[in-house]
Amino acid sequence: MNILYEEDGSFKVGSIMTDNTSSLQIESLSGKRSKIKAASVMLQFTRPDMAEFLPEAEAMAADIEVEFLWECCPAEEFGFEEIATEYFGHKPSSLEAAATLIRLHGAPIYFHRKGRGRYRAAPPEVLKAALAGAEKKRQAQALQAHMTAQLIRFELPAEFSAQINQLLYNPDRNTLEVKALEAAYAATHLSAVHLLHACGALPSTHEYHFQRFLFENFPKGTAFPAIELSAWDELPLGARNAFSIDDATTTEIDDAFSVEKLDNGNWRIGVHIAAPTLGIPRDSEGDKLAASRLSTVYMPGKKITMLPESVVAAFTLEADRVCPALSMYIEVENETLAILAYDSRVERVHIAANLRHDTLEPLFNEETLSEGRLDYPYAAELTLLWHLVQKMEAGRGKSDNNMQQLDYNFHIENDHVSITNRRRGSPIDKVVSELMILVNCEWGKHLAEHGFPGIYRTQQNGKVRMSTVAAPHQGLGVAQYMWSSSPLRRYVDMVNQRQIIAMLRNQEAPYPKNDTGLYTILRDFDTTYTIYNEFQRNMERYWCLRWLQQEQANKDTLSRTVGEGANESQGELVVTAAVIRENLVKMTEIPLVFRAPSLPEQLPAQTRVQLAIVSIDLLDLSLQTRYVATVDTQPDVTGETLETEEQIAVDADGLTETDADAKVVEAFKTDGESAC
Repeated sequence: MNILYEEDGSFKVGSIMTDNTSSLQIESLSGKRSKIKAASVMLQFTRPDMAEFLPEAEAMAADIEVEFLWECCPAEEFGFEEIATEYFGHKPSSLEAAATLIRLHGAPIYFHRKGRGRYRAAPPEVLKAALAGAEKKRQAQALQAHMTAQLIRFELPAEFSAQINQLLYNPDRNTLEVKALEAAYAATHLSAVHLLHACGALPSTHEYHFQRFLFENFPKGTAFPAIELSAWDELPLGARNAFSIDDATTTEIDDAFSVEKLDNGNWRIGVHIAAPTLGIPRDSEGDKLAASRLSTVYMPGKKITMLPESVVAAFTLEADRVCPALSMYIEVENETLAILAYDSRVERVHIAANLRHDTLEPLFNEETLSEGRLDYPYAAELTLLWHLVQKMEAGRGKSDNNMQQLDYNFHIENDHVSITNRRRGSPIDKVVSELMILVNCEWGKHLAEHGFPGIYRTQQNGKVRMSTVAAPHQGLGVAQYMWSSSPLRRYVDMVNQRQIIAMLRNQEAPYPKNDTGLYTILRDFDTTYTIYNEFQRNMERYWCLRWLQQEQANKDTLSRTVGEGANESQGELVVTAAVIRENLVKMTEIPLVFRAPSLPEQLPAQTRVQLAIVSIDLLDLSLQTRYVATVDTQPDVTGETLETEEQIAVDADGLTETDADAKVVEAFKTDGESAC
């Protein structure tokens, strides 16, 4: 005897070998024997043959009109054989009964299952809603299939236009668009971003990275609300001939300097820091805005300022203006340049000049200093400061060991990038950085002595962290160090400046001891500053890759000019790189660190190699290279220090980097502003 039985939600056929009343031993079409429960048996049959039974029953079921079958059903629960009798108008054959069962089972919208072989017709209102839902689902599936087909043809579906950023940066896998995108990139073997780029969804590869950063960190955009500054008391006038030193593009001028000869023959050196906190007290609207951003965001070609342009304009130390400032004056002995006294004030300072690196560097450098040239503006003042900061650097126990390291400047114009370098430790670098270290150390010391908490940068046992307690910074060789010299660009500096001004005025600390707000600022700033720096590094990497593309394009143009076959290297760009370790290398011309798997094994560190550029991916920020030749296996003592480059590098494998202060305090930020 043959049976039709249910197993795991589907129907199967088998031949009874042994009937044990509550269970059966059966044999399937394949000859496999198994044991099933008797309750699983739907019906028994002898004809047609077991191999033909299910195919014929399924074919007959397909001819049954499900709507008519539903109309034949009673309101109460029923068995499949009962409705088969009603539908066919006679006692059904085994085949007809099986066909009815299969049809009932396959239409759950019309028939609700109540047990094995038993069903109940869906109420009319329930059926209507279910059919509407099924139709909606069918249409959705059809739309999804249509969008997938468009994407595979590299056409952008109209439905994608309004939600590109959401699809790229925070896809919801429950949406039709994301499901269509997943199906398309499975078919094309492209990532989502590469597929959308191929469909023309991205304005540019640069915008992909920039908009991702904005999406994740500035979801409400970068525009500023109107900010009203608080009034502050009239301040006494201090230095009358101060000057700043900054990059040509700097607008947030935080610091300036002054030099004055005293009646006793000594020198009075002034370090003047912009004082935005005079107009932005704690918990004001301007303070809340600055606290939400925490820092200016830097990247090649543009920046997102921490403060609105109107606020920056009110406090930046711009030439030919008298500006509010937090000043520290140091009295320096004329002959020995020993520092004799410190004096800090809140005052107004006349800014006489904004000196810029590009025009000052050719005039104020090691060569002109050695020649004793004084034929340029502020030459005497700068020369005095140069001799002073050399003494200060030696006092910190730091030797002049950073001249082997390079800073890189990116200039973007009309989508064209130029990358220039300058060696660290130049006179300009040292004058600015050492004087910033001085005020940050001394103000940190004074706060601690007066019992005012602040936010410090500490380094002990190689670990750099932020703390509300003054502690040594071994990388700088100082007893304590805080950030207070860039209040237009960093929120931590604003917080510390409030504390310093309150201390000088004998007022209560805006942030008293154990203030939870101070700990929140420390935590949030540390997290956000890390994110901003990571973004800056990624964008510098992007423009390095764009530079390589430009070089390749220039090479192609040259090849067309001189004719094909002029030399063997035409058609591919070959660059020089230095081995850092294993297959990790850094290009010698630009600050690009990457893996070169094709390198020969066990090349010594600092080995110079030539690599051919095979491909560049501006979306993944990666490149593929091919080893060409080894140029030099001897360390280049005149080149930059690769160990330091390794410390600051972030390659595709995510190298650990050292804190900026510990790397080299004389380093300048991307736009040339002092890192201190």
